[in-house]
Amino acid sequence: MSGQKPVKPSPDGLAASVKAAKTRGLPPVHLWNPPFCGDLDIRIAKDGSWTYLGTPINRFELVKLFSSILKKEEGKYFLVTPVEKVGITVEDAPFVAVDFDATGEEEAQNLTFTTHVGDTAMAGPDHPIRLSDGTPYVLIRANLEARIDRKSFYRLVEIGTHHGDWFGVWSGGQFFPLIASDKLEG
Repeated sequence: MSGQKPVKPSPDGLAASVKAAKTRGLPPVHLWNPPFCGDLDIRIAKDGSWTYLGTPINRFELVKLFSSILKKEEGKYFLVTPVEKVGITVEDAPFVAVDFDATGEEEAQNLTFTTHVGDTAMAGPDHPIRLSDGTPYVLIRANLEARIDRKSFYRLVEIGTHHGDWFGVWSGGQFFPLIASDKLEG
């Protein structure tokens, strides 16, 4: 017997644990490997909204707190603290990229995306942009992606360029193909 009391997962318990362990910036969830405590009926919808037991979580601060302890392992999503790990459901991607800033041009261009919870990431080798079945995504942090919203994707297309046989965007010294150039003609 480990001497630890069994933990019954709850959103309040998770929030309290994170607040107790909170440091500046994001918590080091990559270092935390607590025992799995079960699943919580927390769902992140495709539009980035969060629900608990079917009820919307409308407090932005709570959503931001929970998003800071989100972890993806072997295709499954978890909220983790130093003492517990609970499974949650994510319909598409856990984040939505709702805007981006573009600086520079062509190969010197940098695209910095902002998510609905305030995270930012500059697209490049460590934060690639990809398309899956026509839906664009950008890697935000440690195996967690943001679906790029429609208005931002249209803006990407507006600043896109042809490179080789592809139409796409540059950021962080890397070209991200969006569609084959010959598909744009005709």
